Amino acid sequence: MPDSTNSNLRQQPDVQRALADLNQPAAPRRVFRRGDRAALLTYGLLIGGVLILFYLHTARLLVWPVTYETIIRKTLRAVGLVGGVLIAQQLIRVLIRAQVENVATQYNLRRVVRLAMSVLIGLIVITSVFTNWYTTLLSLGVVSLILGIALQNPIASFFAWVYILLRRPYSVGDRVKIGNATGDVIDVGYFDTTLWEFNGDYLSGDHPSGRVIRFANLKVFSEYIFNYSWPLFPYIWNELKFYVAYESDLDFVSETARQVVQTEIGEQMQERVAQFRELLRETPVDQLTVNDAPSVMMRAHENTWIEVIVRYLVEPRESGRVRNRLFSQVMRALRQEPDRVLFPKSNNR
Repeated sequence: MPDSTNSNLRQQPDVQRALADLNQPAAPRRVFRRGDRAALLTYGLLIGGVLILFYLHTARLLVWPVTYETIIRKTLRAVGLVGGVLIAQQLIRVLIRAQVENVATQYNLRRVVRLAMSVLIGLIVITSVFTNWYTTLLSLGVVSLILGIALQNPIASFFAWVYILLRRPYSVGDRVKIGNATGDVIDVGYFDTTLWEFNGDYLSGDHPSGRVIRFANLKVFSEYIFNYSWPLFPYIWNELKFYVAYESDLDFVSETARQVVQTEIGEQMQERVAQFRELLRETPVDQLTVNDAPSVMMRAHENTWIEVIVRYLVEPRESGRVRNRLFSQVMRALRQEPDRVLFPKSNNR
């Protein structure tokens, strides 16, 4: 059943587009791809066909029915202009791929270009097909006003999409929490956002749950957004917790846990904290004290044990694996001194 569910999700067009965008490298060596060349060739043939038909008609080699001549001429003109717009869109996509290295920025720019070109194509169709295009546009404006009243939430979600592009509370590829939903952003559409959920109702830690969460972009105006992938400082503080007895050598426990974590990730953490301090200097809270090495705290727990807490810095997506590795290393070091470290199981003997 899970394989079937994931297969169905991957077959959805929007999920397929999102996965394709995420799988594209940030700075590809091949600017032109096979799909780009095929699209440009197709649109070029479309424009070429229109020009050939116009030439044949001008040379009197192809005669159009007089009754439909105006309609045919306008239709061919519209087809040619639409082909030109599609060629421009494809070339802009190639230019974005060549000049922009960040995957999320590439994705957002492609969305904007797609929207702008869709609007332009719509205007071309209206002005080419309808004789009195100004009246038509005015009528469409009235209709849009009526629909705007009826479709307030979708319109608000569209403006929320614009807000997401400008303010960037999150981007494709970020790990975020919004409301009760937590996951990795795989698609930011014009009206909604899609996450690959991690954790969820049936898991603990940061393992992907296999479910997709989709919510209206409108939620960015009313919900707190926690972004774990802030580009300037893409790390979070995490904690490793375990219990020992009051009779344990607490100084030994504290120093051993600190040394193990320091050995495993201390050098990386020192570099990351230095980066964090540089960021703090640019803010009003630059006097905040931040340890550049793993720290250990202890507190009495209600179950009559001492809770040991080791705090360290880690990448969000690595937090689960790092915590498991550190726990194994710390436990191995502490168990080598059973007379100095007593665990809950030892106390129940």
